[in-house]
Amino acid sequence: MRGFTSCSMPPLIPFRLAASSVRMSKPLEEGSELTLDFQKLATVARAGASVVPVVVQNADSKEVLIVAYVNEEALAKSFELGKAVFWSTSRNELWIKGLSSGDFLELVEVRVNCEQNSLLYLVRPVGVGVCHTREERSGKARAGCYYRRVDEAGNLQFLSEEA
Repeated sequence: MRGFTSCSMPPLIPFRLAASSVRMSKPLEEGSELTLDFQKLATVARAGASVVPVVVQNADSKEVLIVAYVNEEALAKSFELGKAVFWSTSRNELWIKGLSSGDFLELVEVRVNCEQNSLLYLVRPVGVGVCHTREERSGKARAGCYYRRVDEAGNLQFLSEEA
């Protein structure tokens, strides 16, 4: 963003607060309106799940693919299987990424941050994509979950549609 440095505050952008109880829908996932769920962590906390966030990054390209959550069971299962395993905060159950889609994430390395309150999974995608959403034109799963850019006015633009 123009005029934004790591030491200054970004300009305020218009957004609509997502209803935390509303399940993701096409307008949320495919729309151009910024609808951030600032209640996500509060919702996770109310559910009583003992989790930490995990950033999932492609070990080769360094692209951030997804941010998810893990509990102790998911972390242990990730090491056991050699694949990324998460705790689904929406379903309150273990989520082995790729079990239903075939799009697994081969675990290369697990890192922990300085405060030991988040993890980084370095992975190699095995399959078509990572995100549960699909590209409109091809119908293929998207390579990662960060497929839209937010401009200074708060509009969303699909990265694949940039000229």
